[in-house]
Amino acid sequence: MIKSELIQKIAAANQHLYHRDIERIVNVIFNEIVDALARGDRVELRGFGAFTVKHRAPRVGRNPRTGASVSVEEKFVPFFKTGKDLRERLNTSA
Repeated sequence: MIKSELIQKIAAANQHLYHRDIERIVNVIFNEIVDALARGDRVELRGFGAFTVKHRAPRVGRNPRTGASVSVEEKFVPFFKTGKDLRERLNTSA
């Protein structure tokens, strides 16, 4: 599902809300998650999961085309761990 599909589903379920308001709400939520992760905070959505940031140390990598050594700088990457409720819903046999 992409963001526009999420907005459409919310709009279909809440016809009393304007489409532009739903779009604004979804954008604010996503921006708050991104801002919190950029600060290094953990974002937890109960029943869904938790977003954290993991640190990748600098290392020496290889260029797959030439085989030459390349230094890879340190970086921070987003990480998502599913919540218990989401995991259970995905793994129930219907």
